[in-house]
Amino acid sequence: MTNLDKASNSNWTIVFICWIIASVSTLGSLFFSEVMDFPPCALCWYQRIFMFPLVIILLVGLFPFDKSIIKYALPFAIAGWGFAFYHYLLYSGFIPESIQPCSQGVSCSETYLDLFGFLTIPMLSLISFSALVAVLFLLKRRLSK
Repeated sequence: MTNLDKASNSNWTIVFICWIIASVSTLGSLFFSEVMDFPPCALCWYQRIFMFPLVIILLVGLFPFDKSIIKYALPFAIAGWGFAFYHYLLYSGFIPESIQPCSQGVSCSETYLDLFGFLTIPMLSLISFSALVAVLFLLKRRLSK
């Protein structure tokens, strides 16, 4: 196996890891809303808008491997990260209630899940998007060499 084949295989693996992260995040989101009956807030819906398509986009980029997948997936991951970060700041109380977007319907700061004292639904979303952005930037750096 040549170095080019090894690099191609490792790049495919990196995209596959991104697909796993997006798939687990999507399934987790659907589990919380459909099985646990936790209604999603407005910011959760925006994060879903950016996470759900990543499952399809990344899968299409795997078969056959397409190195241009980064230019399609990275904007979704970055935009989703922005909403997840804003949601986490709002949930943590860093953003005052007077400028919260969830004034009607489901509250964006409602606590539905609190594992180990810090793992909340907004934190899980932020972790997922952060991992996706980090791994996609890693892949972008590898492919630009």
